Amino acid sequence: MNEIKTSAAFAEGAEHRPAGHPKALHGRIGVLLLNLGTPDGTDYWSMRRYLKEFLSDERVIEVPRWKWWPILNLIILTVRPGRKGKDYATIWNNELDEGPLKTITRNQAAKLQAAFAGDPRVEIDWAMRYANPTTDSAIRGLLDKGCDRILLVPLYPQYAAATSATACDQAFRTLMKMRWQPAVRVAPSYHDDPAYIDALATSMRRDLAKLDFEPEVIIATFHGMPQAYLDKGDPYYCQCQKTSRLLRGALGWPEDKWLTTFQSRFGNDPWLQPYTDETVKRLAAEGVKRVALVAPGFSADCLETLEELDGENRHYFEDGGGEKFAYLPALNDSDEGVRVIEAVVRRELQGWL
Repeated sequence: MNEIKTSAAFAEGAEHRPAGHPKALHGRIGVLLLNLGTPDGTDYWSMRRYLKEFLSDERVIEVPRWKWWPILNLIILTVRPGRKGKDYATIWNNELDEGPLKTITRNQAAKLQAAFAGDPRVEIDWAMRYANPTTDSAIRGLLDKGCDRILLVPLYPQYAAATSATACDQAFRTLMKMRWQPAVRVAPSYHDDPAYIDALATSMRRDLAKLDFEPEVIIATFHGMPQAYLDKGDPYYCQCQKTSRLLRGALGWPEDKWLTTFQSRFGNDPWLQPYTDETVKRLAAEGVKRVALVAPGFSADCLETLEELDGENRHYFEDGGGEKFAYLPALNDSDEGVRVIEAVVRRELQGWL
């Protein structure tokens, strides 16, 4: 019998195994932070690969494949990669040659690992649903480090089939190929978690205090989804509305100066309303001069916040006669943001730790 020495990957001291038997590390707990994804580059082919994987997901686009395939491959993937690549280039982290979502998620994982530094059983990693680093590689990496229990943490405060569920789908695809599966838990949405609402309010108070103006209106904007998804029972819309209501209450902001809107619509079908861009244009046309936008549905800033909100919507407001515009950053890897993730993780690890 060969003896394997005690290591951080073992919770029970020395292990024994027959000669030649494959070594199987175990006894540790993995925490995997999952976010949407970002292209590997801003060039046409990197963008095309990313968009193809993203828009081929049947939870994202709920259109019959026979109908969607020619639209996607013959039209969208011909035109859209070049245009979106230019958009990504405006927010690209040139120092690390990656999108900001990747930079921020990596930092969130590193800071969360530091928060668990006193417990060698816990291993933190991160992955993307689309592009790299892949969910498959992250799960296998955790197993290689002896994690036989894994907590999946979709970094979407509000649950949606097109985000949280598809992130879990990708993890489950990896598990389906494994002989020895780890025990798995999935952290639920945290749209009304007191720690999350408090962190948002704290962050907003600090960012509002930095402005040289007081907004006449604050817009809480969330990523949109087709109205049909809500009609089929997706809870996303209701969870967004609750987040917005609780956040306004925590700030004590007047109800008539707080709006909840939805952005980033795609295609011609009706999406959740009111639309953010149309609301910004309307406010400017009505004579509102000072406005601030916050995006409580994003755990990390990305194309939809930095380019769409702080870029496109800023131009809509200023071109329409508005004078003062501010986008208030997401929680990102701030102390408040990491504390939210840590609170969710510690709660969901109860019984394992």
